[in-house]
Amino acid sequence: MAVSFLNPFHNYKKKNHLQELYDQHNSAELEIESHCLLCSSEMVRYERSSLSGRDDLDAEENNVDKRAAGDKVLDIETENANHIKFHTPTRKVHKLWKDRQLLEKILIVICGLLLIAVLILSILLARAWYKGDICMSDTCFIISSSIIPAMDKTADPCEDFYQYACGNWIKRNPGPDGASRWNLFQSLWNENQRVLKKVLESELNTTSKAELKAQGYYRSCLDEDEIIEKLGATPLLKAIDMLGGWNVTATMKEESSLQSTLEDLGFYYVEQPFFVLLVAADDKSSKKNIIQIGPPHLLLPDAQYMLNRTEDDELLEAYRGFMRRITQLLGAEGEETDRQLEEILQFGIQLANITMRDDNLDADPETLYNRMTITELQEISPFMDWLSYMQKLFSSVKDVRIQEDEPLIIFEPELMKDISVLVENADPVLVRNYMIWKFVSMFVEFLSEDFREADDDFQEALSGAKESQPKWRMCMTETDEGLGFALGALFVKEAFQGESKVMAAQMVEEVRSAFKRNLPDLEWMDDETRNAAKEKADNILDLIGFPDFILDADKLDKFYEKVDINASAYFGNSVEVLRFLVQAELESLRQETDRGLWEMSPATVNAYYSPIKNEIVFPAGILQAPFYDREYPKSLNFGGMGVVMGHEITHAFDDKGRGYDQYGNLNQWWNNETIGRFQDQTKCFVDQYSKYQVNNKNVDGRKTLGENIADNGGLKSAFLAYEDWVRSNGEEKPLPGIGLTNRQLFFLGFAQVWCSYSTPEEALLHLVTDGHSPPKYRVIGTLSNSEDFAREFKCPVNSTMNPIKKCEVW
Repeated sequence: MAVSFLNPFHNYKKKNHLQELYDQHNSAELEIESHCLLCSSEMVRYERSSLSGRDDLDAEENNVDKRAAGDKVLDIETENANHIKFHTPTRKVHKLWKDRQLLEKILIVICGLLLIAVLILSILLARAWYKGDICMSDTCFIISSSIIPAMDKTADPCEDFYQYACGNWIKRNPGPDGASRWNLFQSLWNENQRVLKKVLESELNTTSKAELKAQGYYRSCLDEDEIIEKLGATPLLKAIDMLGGWNVTATMKEESSLQSTLEDLGFYYVEQPFFVLLVAADDKSSKKNIIQIGPPHLLLPDAQYMLNRTEDDELLEAYRGFMRRITQLLGAEGEETDRQLEEILQFGIQLANITMRDDNLDADPETLYNRMTITELQEISPFMDWLSYMQKLFSSVKDVRIQEDEPLIIFEPELMKDISVLVENADPVLVRNYMIWKFVSMFVEFLSEDFREADDDFQEALSGAKESQPKWRMCMTETDEGLGFALGALFVKEAFQGESKVMAAQMVEEVRSAFKRNLPDLEWMDDETRNAAKEKADNILDLIGFPDFILDADKLDKFYEKVDINASAYFGNSVEVLRFLVQAELESLRQETDRGLWEMSPATVNAYYSPIKNEIVFPAGILQAPFYDREYPKSLNFGGMGVVMGHEITHAFDDKGRGYDQYGNLNQWWNNETIGRFQDQTKCFVDQYSKYQVNNKNVDGRKTLGENIADNGGLKSAFLAYEDWVRSNGEEKPLPGIGLTNRQLFFLGFAQVWCSYSTPEEALLHLVTDGHSPPKYRVIGTLSNSEDFAREFKCPVNSTMNPIKKCEVW
């Protein structure tokens, strides 16, 4: 599992199938395997743990949660029994409202432009007469003019630094029309997409077949000849027929069985309705790969959205509407169809219920490591023939023969028992209906607009907004998820400056050195563990910018040689890419793990740490402003990208990462006394973050613990590294017009990375599905624990941002 910095791009929206498979192929998607700045990747909960949270990247990578309003009133009940209602207005009212919105937007733009003009004019006037020790270069003026408009200087930085840093950004950046959330990660991803659009829609000057395949896939998605629209439901209907038909559409063939359907779904369409099977590094022998089996993906993003709901619950009703619209488009409707769809939904709720046992919510890596053979799995979960299934799945892999004694890792054996009981006691027709529906629901986004619109409408009920983004953005995201290295090669050649890779590598080393320098000051850690921690930090592999092979056309073509792209067959291309990703994963079973294999594409705006590889990865996509720029003051670079780097380094020592040694093996390398003191230190974080609320619902301090540890440790290491740099290079001139010292600017730069907007529904979805704290509390929670921040801003003792009790681990 890759733990990523963000999870802003961690999909709050239902993940599309390409994204799920891309994640599985590249990172094994286990909560215990890797940490990502924005994502929240736990194989247990099936979210990539990233720098920002659900993959805000995901949000934007998966199209910033496109959602739509249905015909009914959506009445979503919140924790405090308030209701948020959405009505579909009449056309006349809708037009008047749109006109008013347009006028408001124009006025906002005009006011914003006037404000910026006044700001620039005042700075230029100051520049004309001021000769003091302030940076007066054009670059410094440009940087200041991007920072100041986001700030709310009426706010007290010692009471609410998030409001101080981001208050006006939130007012002036509602995001694209209909976006359920908006932040700097998504904004930068938008810019990266524009770069790639220009490249892909031009004539490629390349000899690389892989790059041409990426262009072909993108163009097949754009569908300029409207082939997708002309085909309508045909590609999906053909797939259903190949799978043996579907009782809901009255096409089920008598010879279709549960076992054959499971095998065909897994082999041809990479759909696994009752579990997720993948090949990934063995946690206790990290150089070897092993088959691993974890909990299934559910009908909704999290079980909490399906349990303890009334029959007329707005969200479940919206999902029923989605099911009915899709089956109508497939030619099935009426009372009998509705009855079968309701049975499918209720079966899905039962499945969600057995995945929600409390003892699974906070499972550590050791608890999830349950090694057994196929024979032993068959004994505890006999609802299917596991040997036959795996033999079919690996039948296309050369030199791999699966036998009864094949070793497996089963994350939750008890869950597999419960799933087996559920399936065995259910009507076989219902079980098969559920399986086909799971397949159908994952592939509707590759069909015509009426299918995608149905999906969008349900997503609005989930996130509270419907984004009207151009189709090319969706197609760019799909291309990045499926052919990310080929697309990344085009991005790097077009937009990534080579020296940035060298400078970023130097910064990583500076932050790592600061992290190690702080170890002797940790009184809770014994000397033996401290020395081992230093060795682990030294052994972290840094992957920066992009994998070198993507700029070698022959190697890149070799990587994608088994992918065939038909410019006029988008649905088929999507299936082809899915199978390619899974095939590559299956082929790794008897191979030694590749520590240098990237789990993100180069254009991605995110970062991650992989415990099982003990590596940190910073793609080219994030090595840009506002996170990093060669022309930026070091205070901003360390406050932005430096904290990201410190965050990922600290993941190696968080509540999950600390269980892996310097070689990536799950191994207790701490003594018991130090473990006990570590747990005492982390309890402070759990208590602190659990008190924060969003819309009257508390943050889960235990679920977000790993990311909170990484945020706090990353900030401290980056600030120490910045001070080291100043001692070696001297103070920089402060920026004009801001009125802050460079050290204060460091903290402002850190905070403004997390400026964001979200709808109430999206904020709730974040709390339920994301392993990261909400952006506001990533700023307030972290800075209120920082003695350095309190000193630089001279915050009074026991003010909100300088409490007497502070939490610290690293």
